[in-house]
Amino acid sequence: MRYTVENEFLRVEVDSLGAELASVVDKTSGAEMLWQGDPAVWPRRAPVLFPYCGKLVNGGYTAKGRRYDGGQHGFARDMEHEFLGCEGASLRFRLASSDKTRALFPFDFVLESTYTLDGRTLHHTLAVTNPGEEVLRFGIGYHPGFNLPFDEKHTTADYELRFDTPQTPVVQETEGGYLNGHTHPMMENSAVIPMNDRMFDNDSICMGNLSAKTLCLVEKDTGRRISFGIEGYPYTLIWSAVGDPTLRFLCVEPWCSLQDRADASGNWEEKPCAAALAPGEHWSTDLAITFQR
Repeated sequence: MRYTVENEFLRVEVDSLGAELASVVDKTSGAEMLWQGDPAVWPRRAPVLFPYCGKLVNGGYTAKGRRYDGGQHGFARDMEHEFLGCEGASLRFRLASSDKTRALFPFDFVLESTYTLDGRTLHHTLAVTNPGEEVLRFGIGYHPGFNLPFDEKHTTADYELRFDTPQTPVVQETEGGYLNGHTHPMMENSAVIPMNDRMFDNDSICMGNLSAKTLCLVEKDTGRRISFGIEGYPYTLIWSAVGDPTLRFLCVEPWCSLQDRADASGNWEEKPCAAALAPGEHWSTDLAITFQR
């Protein structure tokens, strides 16, 4: 089921399936900013990645002496989340461990998603609590996609990605969706990433070593932009589906953990994680997305 929150600038819908952002409408122009999940291109919109990001080596992992199969990006995106209510400008959802989740992930958890409007900014807060009696290790990340171009008057070349300060991003290289252990600098001391329709022919671009506070998708001639608050995230990925002659959307994905290396052991306890919570501990992060005109 979808739930709505709005203010004078934006109208936002969130689907309880996956607690996934389903629509962001700029009320001034009436434009839908969020990618609408064309199944022929990419069927999702903005999945929550939990309890891991990316692919698992050999499609699974071992924990507590047992193998668990797992698809890409975890299971939270495919499960119904409990709607906790609308409080002012916020919508809250919760996914808690159950017999269904324990068949995929043998640890207790509570994952809460809160969407809050503040002017032209949408905050998406993810919070994890460990209600169990053993350490909870997990990965987590965001994966929102936005329509590109913003209107029919523009093409991909009319856009660029801009950091708020010059950066030298270190790209984590992949093969077949797995990390291969190699890195390379994407650019040297520059704030701008030019955009073109072939930039994702080799899949997503995973950037580390960032000190920037924001990364913006900017329409160069008008200054319209979508700004993402990436400060504090160890990795920020950019991605779009390939196959069409032109890009139709762009995902900007702050992650707190990464996919497996191709030579990973598959042991959950050895997998790098966003956090390892002791019983009763709590962890949270927030992604601020601002729609500027």
